[in-house]
Amino acid sequence: MFRKIDESISVSPQITPAQVAEAAKQGFTFIINNRPEHEEPGQPTADEIEAAATAAGLGYRAIPILPGRFGEAEVVAMAEALAAAPGPVLAFCRSGTRSTLVWALARARSGDDFLELSRKAEGAGYDLTPIRSFF
Repeated sequence: MFRKIDESISVSPQITPAQVAEAAKQGFTFIINNRPEHEEPGQPTADEIEAAATAAGLGYRAIPILPGRFGEAEVVAMAEALAAAPGPVLAFCRSGTRSTLVWALARARSGDDFLELSRKAEGAGYDLTPIRSFF
């Protein structure tokens, strides 16, 4: 379920509190929640995921992103969260796509090359074409 982009980050569709504990067992140190509340009926709340992360000893940051609607503030917040993580990060949204796109834009702010970011994203099953014009 967790799709590894590189050694520092994996992405996932929506996770449950039980999957947070599994993420900790797999060596993740930080959870980034890119899913807005109530996007879909029955999804776990940000508070539930944060409580599970705290119980598992993981860091947590909510950076909710509406589909197709993120900008500089979300990219900066993602870059800050990635920089604050003491080890591997698990970021999630509905499908993992928004998490991957905002990760790539955050990494680009640090000077990472689009082709390398694209190769990593493709290896995890994601396409950066929608954000190509930002590079």
